[in-house]
Amino acid sequence: MKPLLFFTILFTSFSSAIAIQSDIIDNLSGYFKAGNAKDVAQNFSSSVELIIIDEEDVYSKAQAEQILRNFFTKYPPVKSSVTHTINANPNFRFGILSLQTKNGKFRVSITMKKSNNAFFITELRIEPDK
Repeated sequence: MKPLLFFTILFTSFSSAIAIQSDIIDNLSGYFKAGNAKDVAQNFSSSVELIIIDEEDVYSKAQAEQILRNFFTKYPPVKSSVTHTINANPNFRFGILSLQTKNGKFRVSITMKKSNNAFFITELRIEPDK
């Protein structure tokens, strides 16, 4: 009976850890739906590679937040959903969102790396959905 209890606890802990790890992409999807640049930016690393439509550069956290805020002003979000996640690596997360705005549909790719036991966005790519 004890081995069964051990495996039950192990499986429950493992599935809970996976659920928690994927929640960060789900949370980001909610921030995108709300057009909340401030909450998205709280997950930025100190420098972020930002690719929005045809503009690409590396920005500080504050600059990237302002650029994202400008994007949300120009393209007010209506709906956001997670279309793909990669969370098998304990130090890396990747997610793709489908972002519907009042002025078009976009594909949002989010690359996150672990630093000090937390994940931070190192690259954010927003491209027109084809």
